[in-house]
Order: sequence, then structure tokens, then C-alpha cells
Amino acid sequence: MNSIKECRIALLLPTVELGTYWQPVLKQLTNLSEKAILYTGRPWPGFDSQDPNNFTTKVVGNTIRVTTNTEKTDYSGGFMYLSPEILHYLFQFRPHVIFTSGFSAWTILALLFKPFGKWRLVIAWEGSSPNVDFRHSKVRSLLRSMMSWLADALITNSRDGEEYLIKFLGVNKDKVRRRPYMVPDVKTLLQIPRTIDAEYIGTEYQRPIFLYVGRLEHRKGLHQLLKACAMLKKQEYCNYSLMVVGRGAMEQELKSFCHDENIQDYVKWVGWVDYSSLGVYFRNADIFVFPSLEDTWGMVVLEAMAFGKPILCSKCAGASEMVVQEQNGYLFDPHHPETLTEVMKLFIKDPNLISSMGKNSQQIISEHTPEAAAQFFSEISFSVLQK
Repeated sequence: MNSIKECRIALLLPTVELGTYWQPVLKQLTNLSEKAILYTGRPWPGFDSQDPNNFTTKVVGNTIRVTTNTEKTDYSGGFMYLSPEILHYLFQFRPHVIFTSGFSAWTILALLFKPFGKWRLVIAWEGSSPNVDFRHSKVRSLLRSMMSWLADALITNSRDGEEYLIKFLGVNKDKVRRRPYMVPDVKTLLQIPRTIDAEYIGTEYQRPIFLYVGRLEHRKGLHQLLKACAMLKKQEYCNYSLMVVGRGAMEQELKSFCHDENIQDYVKWVGWVDYSSLGVYFRNADIFVFPSLEDTWGMVVLEAMAFGKPILCSKCAGASEMVVQEQNGYLFDPHHPETLTEVMKLFIKDPNLISSMGKNSQQIISEHTPEAAAQFFSEISFSVLQK
């Protein structure tokens, strides 16, 4: 193959439930290659297969997470049931290169039938975290090592992901490429503008406005952020607001905590917001807070950076490497909310930090665009096809 323009590329992503951000990357990849198709068993909310913008996305069966844990998330152990019908789609499309997410059943099937389909296979490993790595499981680790050996290449967003693949699974470092490929697109976040009255924000929200976006569940660490707010109250720091965007099982528990700690006047609950309208909230906030207890990446951090916001980021998130300490934000230990309290106080006491650090965020994220991610996929594709 002389050019990537002659290449057909398949992306196997078992779930893109919160992954509308894949659309602009897929669009750019389609422009670079002969054709690119994303296959998934769980599309984003509101997905319409008849929408011309979604013709390059195919839903295959229904992804079902099987777990004994009450939290049925990607971090709660167990496994995903994926439709074996994916093989029919692959042999029909006849891709030259397959990018497959992690070590799922689809990855196993694509590897097993690789000699018959004559495709190259690249494993995309989002990043590393305790409940995703399964380092305690010898069987899983051995299986993942074998799959990595059979793959033509592996890519990952983060340094932690790279370290897991090379040092723990024993993958040859020449097979691993690290670059953020899960990246934001401001236009996608503003596709369906939602009007937020500036006067309302000015009267109801005391600035600076700290913003949280995510599920209201234990792993996301919002309870730790609220504890930090309670500490601010005790230290008589009351001139700020926290805007909470999202929903989840812990909502009532978290609201009760705010009432018990008498911080309900500082915390504003927005509820669920469609991805295509989230940009309005990023735009109207001052500082973004990501208190996650565990996250392989953390796309929302990059999204906030794209809107020029300073970042207060948990050290337990893969995306923490996007934060340069004291330049575009601060890192903190989410298990010790007092460390978050201290960095929140910096912005309350000196609001001038918001503008300077926000500009640094935009500068750092400027090279991580859908165009750059698509170019990365195309370069990897061309590389493995030359082997």
C-alpha cells in the first residue's frame, strides 16, 4: 500500500456511551483514509443511525456489563458481553487496519481471525488504573500479555498506560506509542447551544465559579470536593460557587451532606446536560475541578482546558499529566480533601490566576485536536501496514 488514502480502518469500541467526542476524530480519519467505520455495542445517548453524520458509526448488538458489584461501570470488575456478530461486519468491510479498545472479547475475536481477514491490529489502551489493570489476576495478565504479543502495535493516552503495557505486561517498547488520542472538540460541545442568562449567573453564582462535570458516584470523588467546600466554610471562605453538572446514584446523599454542613448556598445542582450543550457551562465557569479517585484518562479535563480553564486535578487521574503544576493548575490528593481546599483558596484569594492559568491551559491543549488524533491513527496505520 502506497498511501493511507487507500486504507480502510475499523475502530472497535465496545461502548461509546459518553463518547460523542469520537465523532470529530472519525470525521477527520475518514478524510485521511479510504474509509473509516466505528463499531460499538453501546452508542452515545440520542444516537440516530439515519443521521448522515452517523453513517460511519455502526451499532453491533448490545454491550452488557456483567459484574457482581453494585456499580455497573468500567471500573467495577467483571466483564463485558459483546456480540460475536462483529466478525460478520468485519469480513463485510474488510479493513486493512483495526484499532480495538483494550483487551475485550472483540479484541480476542479480531486477533483469532486476523490470519483469515489479513488485517493489522492495534490495541488502544486508554490508560492505567487499579480496577482496570487487574494486576492481581495472573490469568488476565497472562492473557493480556499474549494478546499484546499478537497485536501489531499498541497505543495509549498516558504515561501510566505506557508503563503498564511495557513494564507490567512486558510489551516490547518499540510496539507501544503514547499520545493523547481521546481529545476534545469545542464545536461538538457547543452543537446545541443552551442559553444561560449572564445576569442570572451574576446574581445566583458568586465568583469564582468552580465547575464539576461527571457522574454523581463514589469513584468520581465529588464527595471529597464537597468535604473541601465544608472546610472552606469552616475557614470562613464563602465568596465562591460550585456548579455541579451531572447525575447519579449519590445525588440525594450528596445534597444531604451539603445541607448538614450548611454549604447548600454555595453548591448549585444543574443536573444532566447533553454533551452537545456542555460547552456553555465550561464557558461560564472559572475553574474546573476533577476530584476522581480513579480514572484511566479523564476527557473532561481536556475539554475544560479547550475552553481556557485552570484545572484542579486529582493525582489519581490519567489526564493529570496534562496539568503543569502552578502553570495551568494544581494537582491534589483526592483522598485528602484538605489539599484541595488549599488550592481552591488560591483562586478565591487571587482571581487574577484564573486568566493567566486559563491561557496556559489553552496553549497546552492546542496541539491535541481531532485533526492531530486522526493523523496519529493514520500514521500508526501506515506504519503497521509496512511490516
